[in-house]
Amino acid sequence: MDIGIHHVKTIKIFGFDLWITESMVNVWLIGLVLIVIALIIRRIILKPKKVPAGVQNVIEWIVELLDNFTVSTMGENGRKFSSFYGCMFIFILVCNLSGLLLGPNFNNGKLGFGFLRPPTADASVTFALSLITFFMVQGYGIKVKGVGKWAKGLTEPLWPMTPLNIIGELANPVSLSFRLFGNILGGTIIMTLYYNLPWFALIGVPTALHGYFDVFAGVLQAFIFVMLSMTFVSSAME
Repeated sequence: MDIGIHHVKTIKIFGFDLWITESMVNVWLIGLVLIVIALIIRRIILKPKKVPAGVQNVIEWIVELLDNFTVSTMGENGRKFSSFYGCMFIFILVCNLSGLLLGPNFNNGKLGFGFLRPPTADASVTFALSLITFFMVQGYGIKVKGVGKWAKGLTEPLWPMTPLNIIGELANPVSLSFRLFGNILGGTIIMTLYYNLPWFALIGVPTALHGYFDVFAGVLQAFIFVMLSMTFVSSAME
């Protein structure tokens, strides 16, 4: 089974092997690009106008859209999470869509050039993202309910259900991560196989396939991941 881990380089630290993978390199690259874009936008709108126009108008529209989406999913008390989940959505979306971009990639540790491999096609990346949701669910559950009520919730409706409730809590980040990972990896594999076909089979068709597997599936899976994360956190705070 291909779990999306492409080995790039191994570094020895205290006798242990530390793998630098293609997904890690792409995550760093995407993160750096987003940070640079954010700094540029901040500089442009450092002195906002009373009547927004141009870049300021677009940014205000995006912020308002993400804010309304968070409130509609988590309620008015969830408004404080809009900036966090907005950043998460943008990051996952760019990761999903990165398969459309040309850039450096790795094949058996050798540097080459071609379509980037989406970091979200790596199970370790999606699981790390889902762990953020898991710890937020438990953390805000304890913060809102207190340790006693939070622990009591694991025994409901009957105390013999406690093991199943615990398993259910632990299963949430696994299912959340594998849903995103499976869909993105599936599209990546299909596109890789298709590009190995004879040249005459590649005329025009890849555009439609990229439109579905990269754009449509990428936007949809980013939306689903963030919406489910919001739902889990909101339920824990009720």
